[in-house]
Amino acid sequence: MTSASVRVVAAVVRRYGRLLVCQRPAHKRHGGLWEFPGGKLEAGESPLDGARRELAEELDVVVRDVDDEAEFSAGDPGSDFVVEFHAAEIDGDPKCREHTALAWVTPAQLLTLPLAPCDRAFAEHLAQTRTGTRA
Repeated sequence: MTSASVRVVAAVVRRYGRLLVCQRPAHKRHGGLWEFPGGKLEAGESPLDGARRELAEELDVVVRDVDDEAEFSAGDPGSDFVVEFHAAEIDGDPKCREHTALAWVTPAQLLTLPLAPCDRAFAEHLAQTRTGTRA
């Protein structure tokens, strides 16, 4: 990660063997593609703090916990973003406040969605490591 890179937290929320994904609004970068919820970390913000702030804004849920260690990270082609995928636990039922749609999908279904580039790389990583179904 270079000093000019922008850290992005992606919350990997698992329930009953399914993963929470959200469809990006058409007017945003990667518009219409599916992603794990989250967003840019502010200066000095931890993945937990960033996920709490972003998921409260985007999905109206409370983030209970986020793993300190990222399961996976990838640079977003054509930008300074480095997306870090962290396992997260939430309270509440997600509601679309910024996204076009949301879905709970199996790891196999995840691979059939049109995913944002970093999310596609993570989905392929899950398929290879078979950790996508952990509860």
